[in-house]
Amino acid sequence: MAQRHPDPTNSPAGPAGPVPVEALARYLRAQATEFLRALRLHRGSGAGTGANGPAGKGADDGAAGPVDAVRALRRAARRLSGTLHTYQPLLDADWAEAMRPELAWLSGTLAMEHAYASRLERLLQALHRLSGSSELPARRQVAAAAVSAGLPASPALPSAPAPPDRGSLTVGAAKAGALLDRQLTLARTRAHSTALQALGSSRFHAVADKVALLASEVPLRATADAAVDLRPLAGAAQGRLVDAVTALPLVTAGHPYNAEALVHGLSPDPAPHPQDAPWHQVRLLLRLHRYAREVLAGEDGPSGEDARLLTAGQALDRHRDASEAAAAAAQAARTPRITPATAYALGVLHADQRHEVEAARYAFQRDWQNGTVRPTPAP
Repeated sequence: MAQRHPDPTNSPAGPAGPVPVEALARYLRAQATEFLRALRLHRGSGAGTGANGPAGKGADDGAAGPVDAVRALRRAARRLSGTLHTYQPLLDADWAEAMRPELAWLSGTLAMEHAYASRLERLLQALHRLSGSSELPARRQVAAAAVSAGLPASPALPSAPAPPDRGSLTVGAAKAGALLDRQLTLARTRAHSTALQALGSSRFHAVADKVALLASEVPLRATADAAVDLRPLAGAAQGRLVDAVTALPLVTAGHPYNAEALVHGLSPDPAPHPQDAPWHQVRLLLRLHRYAREVLAGEDGPSGEDARLLTAGQALDRHRDASEAAAAAAQAARTPRITPATAYALGVLHADQRHEVEAARYAFQRDWQNGTVRPTPAP
């Protein structure tokens, strides 16, 4: 299958004229303000919560305020870190090099509890769907808490080409669900504690102090004067994305089911799946490209092109979620002394999630080949 790349002759979706450095300063100040607003909301709603409220409790326990606050903190930290990465040549070098990894640490730390809760919900729903049982194969309140926290359900994707034996699967599904529940709930609890420690640490307070200064003054380089155009740096971010997508095995992704992916996942090797890393990298580069375009758009807001980028990013989010869920199922299957029926259920679950990985790749490929990404106008 031949790859199609964005057509440079298409009408550009970005600004046709120069974008001054003041647009970058304005965007950074706005994101810093959002960060500080989220921090005030978090402190005002109680400091006893992490990324999804108290571990083991749902939104009915009054965790909605802290949940929203932490999500907003993560969102602002991601955008600040990504923007510093793309436009670093225009910023004070020492400040940007010190600030960017701290923001990345914060957003990554706050994301872990949500990730474990979402992964458990995804796997329990998949077991429920595959086994055809009338009840979820593990504690329903775990899934209910995840849903009430606004976690995404598993997307509807084509079923695997080899349907499992539902009778045999149902036998082990309950124990498989309980095992996943124990493992991922423990991981979520630990992530919750880590998030609490991070938000109370001197490291976080140092980051918050720097963000507070950023909200009033952006440390630009002396050479970043009014004549500087932001479009070349945004174009470089897009170029890195295009290069990474070009290196993807899109021909393999053209097949809705890649059985080769099962061989590694069910082996004794617990290392991440080697096929997934390039796709995860594209996901990060696509996010950086989106943030770079947000800076260019300024007060005009997102365009239709940005909506298409968001759709492509959602396909890569599904890819990441399914990949990590498959890895969790494979890890659970390596637990010593589990029954054959439990191992069978986990194997079927792993295969189902690897199939969703391939379906997400196929969806991204379709979006890309339909011209999702168009070139940033050159100066």
